[in-house]
Amino acid sequence: MNKDQLTINIRIEGRVYPLNIDRKDEERHRLAAKLVNETVEKFRELFMDKDSQDIIAMTAFQVALNHTEMVQREDKTLFIDELKNLNDDIADFLKEKISG
Repeated sequence: MNKDQLTINIRIEGRVYPLNIDRKDEERHRLAAKLVNETVEKFRELFMDKDSQDIIAMTAFQVALNHTEMVQREDKTLFIDELKNLNDDIADFLKEKISG
């Protein structure tokens, strides 16, 4: 392992998972593990009758759903930004034609 990498232990649902990561990504990995554990705890409180497999599956689905929503929102934002840029280009072109 090079000096830019590091091994961290991530604990999810009581199990430890060693990960080799880039040092610059440590905070992101720890925040992701915290989010998973918080979501697991939330589902565990809501669905006390479910086993760990169901809780982990619901957590994975929730995280994937959140990710999908964020990606779609970002895609729309990029599309809207491109439309605005195109609109500005057309307006500039028309101004040149009218004044020239």
